[in-house]
Amino acid sequence: MLCQECQQRPATLHFTKIISGEKNEFHICEHCAREKGEMLPGHSGGFSIHNLLSGFLDFDMAGKTQSGSAAQAPRLQCEECGMTYAQFRKIGRFGCSSCYKHFDGKIDPLLKRVHGGTVHVGKVPKRGGADLQVQREIEALKQELQERIEKQEFETAAQLRDRIRELELKRSQR
Repeated sequence: MLCQECQQRPATLHFTKIISGEKNEFHICEHCAREKGEMLPGHSGGFSIHNLLSGFLDFDMAGKTQSGSAAQAPRLQCEECGMTYAQFRKIGRFGCSSCYKHFDGKIDPLLKRVHGGTVHVGKVPKRGGADLQVQREIEALKQELQERIEKQEFETAAQLRDRIRELELKRSQR
């Protein structure tokens, strides 16, 4: 597809703008976009996913005490790689796998705001997802077990208990 402006170079940027409720699509080359002053992804002043996530990260309760008053927030830092929480907010990704443990108190509220929860509830790949499927089945059986105990259906509860033990044993042997 050629650029809609110059009709010479291939269109590499595709914009959709909604102006007064009307949807307009633009297909232009990078050169024409610069001339028009459009913000280019990945360039200075351009939009990036990191900028979006940084906005979410800035919307945390950093610097607040339990009473809600402002206080000097402790400097969070990963003991393995030395990355600080401020650096994470600036870069948008962790330095090592230990960062997840060290910044745990900050990650959960962020995930809850962005995704609505901290437990994956989407599809699970058939390959490699067997452990997660077994874990979900165990959790469902434990919930049903609790319901059966409350209803005093002890024979069914015993069968569920045995099935849970069987699944946990199979999972631990992997």
